Amino acid sequence: MRVLALAALAAFAFVPILPAATPDIVPKPASLTVREGKPFVLKWGQTVAGDDRFAAEIEVLRKAFFPATGVVIKKASGAEADFTVAYDASLPKEGYALEVSEKGVAIRASAPAGAFYAIQTLRQLLPPEASGPAPVRGKWEMPAVSIVDAPTYAWRGVMLDPCRSWMPVESVKRQLDAMAAHKLNVLHWHLTDDQGWRIEIKRFPRLTEVGSIRPCTPRPFARTQMDGEPYGPYFYTQDEIREVVAYAAARHITVVPEIELPGHAVAALRAYPELACSANPDLTPRWGVLKEIFCAGNPKTYELLEGVLDEVVALFPAPYVHIGGDEAPKDRWNKCPKCQAKMKALGCKNMHELQTKMAEHFAAYLAKKGRNCIGWDEILEGGLPKGAAIMSWRGVKAGVQAAKAGVHVVMTPKPFCYVDYNQLVPGDPYEYIPNNTPNPIWKTYGFDPVAGLPDEAKPFILGVQGNNWSEYVRSDRDRDWKMWPRTCAIAEVAWTPLAERDWEDFHGRMERSGLPRLKAMGLNAAPLTRPPEKK
Repeated sequence: MRVLALAALAAFAFVPILPAATPDIVPKPASLTVREGKPFVLKWGQTVAGDDRFAAEIEVLRKAFFPATGVVIKKASGAEADFTVAYDASLPKEGYALEVSEKGVAIRASAPAGAFYAIQTLRQLLPPEASGPAPVRGKWEMPAVSIVDAPTYAWRGVMLDPCRSWMPVESVKRQLDAMAAHKLNVLHWHLTDDQGWRIEIKRFPRLTEVGSIRPCTPRPFARTQMDGEPYGPYFYTQDEIREVVAYAAARHITVVPEIELPGHAVAALRAYPELACSANPDLTPRWGVLKEIFCAGNPKTYELLEGVLDEVVALFPAPYVHIGGDEAPKDRWNKCPKCQAKMKALGCKNMHELQTKMAEHFAAYLAKKGRNCIGWDEILEGGLPKGAAIMSWRGVKAGVQAAKAGVHVVMTPKPFCYVDYNQLVPGDPYEYIPNNTPNPIWKTYGFDPVAGLPDEAKPFILGVQGNNWSEYVRSDRDRDWKMWPRTCAIAEVAWTPLAERDWEDFHGRMERSGLPRLKAMGLNAAPLTRPPEKK
């Protein structure tokens, strides 16, 4: 086995591999000290030993370097191994301590997630080529360092939207791999929208039989014209959902599903039009905010959505289920006798309060199943919904308001966190939503999720999330370009203490190693940009 591996290494293309003088780690660790002494040289025959609580992470470490270097770390017993993974109860759940010297590598953690993140840092101590799938022959060295690290926020998320632009399972896995490499830990999976229902629900098969197909799609760079081509059927089977959830869990990523209600429901209403407010609903799946909405006064609406949620919670072990709530076209409710009767029965003064009551209904339903409910910030418009957390997307105002009132918040404001908005790359070949304020990487990096909050409200900020909506995404390469490297900025905002963040330092690390690493991973990352010089 060893002879074969060495023979394969001899056939590798030679690329000079030199360690960085200062490690370019993204996201930046809370504390990093470069130590005196020779680097640690990675080579065949080295061993790893550790606490049984970290058995899965030890397996990750054994194979972490193989694709590029050809080195597989052997499992050993005892403390004399080249790599050790030890339990340390003093460290935070996702924290770790890492010591690298000429003699070996020592990882300490209190939980498997911390050990996993130490391995991600360890990989970044090697040159960028080590993160790629292509074999490279050279001398692989890690600088001597001491790192003590832990995340600033518990929720470090990315939202992916397969409803407008389909993402097969392998495309989702590519993004999960990139997320894990940058210590992001939540995939918010937007599974239903006007333009497509993407999750198999066995009790209501028409949701995918009809709702996973749209009759047409806007043409690129000519959005007023529809192409006339059916799109689909595209949806994830329940077995594929389980596959993605397990793949994510192995990388310490929680998958939070989103089932949109009461708006963004056209795909579902095409399958079950009797759940719309009007007898002849407009179910053309155009882009933008459409007119139709689930009827809030129809008991069958609740029957369908509760049945959907029953199957969703069986598939997703995540503590949260996202119920949407954004851009709901509630004018239909004002003209619907059933909705008016429901408003009166619940004592609602207006349609905004009815939406809050609807959110509370599903929050209570999920609570009975041991899950928390989260929704977009519009669910606040009729008052603070009991039992629901929010995602503040239209800006930070709603998040600040909710946190001050003791409601948990994920900050994902579009002025900073929408990684589908124009990023001001010269000569950018891709299409973006017109007339939106751009989100260049330096703007994203400058976001402070707790700005404007008193100290007592800051603990209610669960974290931060980057959103990649796909109305204007046409391919994996298009998605990669828009997400990366801006998602690296999101990762650092979510992980690194504000006092340790510095734009010029981040740009330098990304330029030297971060961007080459993304490209080595096979991502079609956009080039780095800088803010324009002030005149």
